[in-house]
Amino acid sequence: MTDALPSVSPRAARRILKVLSGEPAGAMLRVAVNGGGCSGFQYAFEVAHEKAADDLVVERDGASVVIDPVSLDFLRGAEIDFVDDLIGQAFKVHNPNATASCGCGTSFSV
Repeated sequence: MTDALPSVSPRAARRILKVLSGEPAGAMLRVAVNGGGCSGFQYAFEVAHEKAADDLVVERDGASVVIDPVSLDFLRGAEIDFVDDLIGQAFKVHNPNATASCGCGTSFSV
């Protein structure tokens, strides 16, 4: 695994700001890795209004993403992106630590 911190693409930052525009000031996007999914782990995205003392905050163009320490181990070196293609719009994680992923890209294994 790489030691690099996760990053946020410009497309993802724009979408995060749009999603959070209807939320109270200080809202952030929380990205987490949970057990489950068809490949072993799955990404979870939710609006967060608070951060824990040990959360990592990644910022890009005014958008904030929070990641808990356990998830950070799986997301090192990853890029959080936003895609708009034929199958729909979604946040997508380009993760160099994943050895396999499912067809929809929401779950992975290491």
